[in-house]
Amino acid sequence: MNDTLLDTVRRYMQSYADPAGFAQTPIPALATIRSTAPSGLDYAISRPLVCLVLQGSKRVTMGTQSFDLEPGASLLITADVPTVSQITRASAAAPYFSLVLHLDLAVIADLALELRCAPVAHSSPIRVEPTDAEVADTALRLMRLLERPAALPVLNAQLVREMHYWLLAGRHGPAIRRLGWPQSHAQHVARAVSLLRSAFAQPLPIERLAATAGMSPSSFYTHFRAATSLTPLQFQKQLRLIEARRLMSSEGISASSAAFAVGYESVQQFSREYRRMFGLPPAADTELLRSSTKAMT
Repeated sequence: MNDTLLDTVRRYMQSYADPAGFAQTPIPALATIRSTAPSGLDYAISRPLVCLVLQGSKRVTMGTQSFDLEPGASLLITADVPTVSQITRASAAAPYFSLVLHLDLAVIADLALELRCAPVAHSSPIRVEPTDAEVADTALRLMRLLERPAALPVLNAQLVREMHYWLLAGRHGPAIRRLGWPQSHAQHVARAVSLLRSAFAQPLPIERLAATAGMSPSSFYTHFRAATSLTPLQFQKQLRLIEARRLMSSEGISASSAAFAVGYESVQQFSREYRRMFGLPPAADTELLRSSTKAMT
């Protein structure tokens, strides 16, 4: 991995990292992460993304599969699948650093058409590969662009597009390619996922989700589960619980307020499902998360 990229990300984080070690850049798809200590378990349903690990190490688990990321590795997630991640090596002297780019399906579709990429068979939604030199070089130029505010609105879109090009042309290309295939099942399911993400606190009958995806309810159910490993109801439930966890740990609201905010009508049901997912009751888990955050700052 390019040491200059690590130095550039480190310098950016010194100025812009929040207390949790996260910095969203002015480029909406791009973020950087730092941790000065190993972390607890982080539960998420990630959007399609690529994560470049620059220093330290991280473990990502999906179902029964675990992936270990070392410096110079890039993690690709090509579907909205539930993951549990943990930073496994980090210290004050050698923090964990990574750079995350959320993939743009429209850009991938456009590039796949220009490159005349053929569709590929379904592959695992999570892959780890060595980071291609061209990807690391483009990431460096993106980070350096952040230091030139006047040039940022003019050049960021073409650099993000170039990053997608090198990802598509490199080791991760075959796995990314199917995201851009017009009218693929992945594209249809993505429409319903977008609705679930924006309105997870509302009742969302499967008929409405299927109509959004342009499928029959039975076909939608089958393809949704194949793409995400969850049923639509399970997907919505996990989104609710993850957001409730964030509200309690980051914004300090009570378990009952968080439950109602994310769409639960019963605090008891919320507490049961929260403990089933995270392993602890809401109050105990929130206290542990806050302690972990303090240890990393």
